[in-house]
Amino acid sequence: MKVILQQDVRGQGKKGQLVEVSDGYARNFLLPRKLAVVATTDNVNTMKLQDQARKEREAKEKAEAEALVKKLKDSPVKIAAKAGAGGKLFGSVTTKEIAAALKEQYGYNIAKNQLSCDPIKAFGTFQVKCKLGYEVSGTVTVQVVEAEYLGTGPVERSPKPSTPCPP
Repeated sequence: MKVILQQDVRGQGKKGQLVEVSDGYARNFLLPRKLAVVATTDNVNTMKLQDQARKEREAKEKAEAEALVKKLKDSPVKIAAKAGAGGKLFGSVTTKEIAAALKEQYGYNIAKNQLSCDPIKAFGTFQVKCKLGYEVSGTVTVQVVEAEYLGTGPVERSPKPSTPCPP
């Protein structure tokens, strides 16, 4: 019996494939568990349309990723960080902070897991690899600069009103 798999089935194939299985396996296992549907002409045509739509969507996403890589080359990201003596940062600059800076400065939606680098622990300019999927990758230039203080002195706070302590 020919069936179209609705999910990946070990030993049979991947989702969307048209496979030939024994009648009993299809009737007793695949069909009741909704792992497959019988390969009628309507179902085969639907499968072909879904496959075509998936290919078009993947081509569009790949083109968008390639365009984003070109934009990233001309978009250096500036991140301000505090440091102690000797220019060592308090903590480090991570991919999460880089992704947030890309979103804030340029509006690019890049997930932190698409960026790969070791934690940055010093000032300077660094190259961070960016993998956008569909075998498309590029680099992001990250400039880590010293954070400037907002005021000239310490922040003044008004004292809290004192409340008497219970005896």
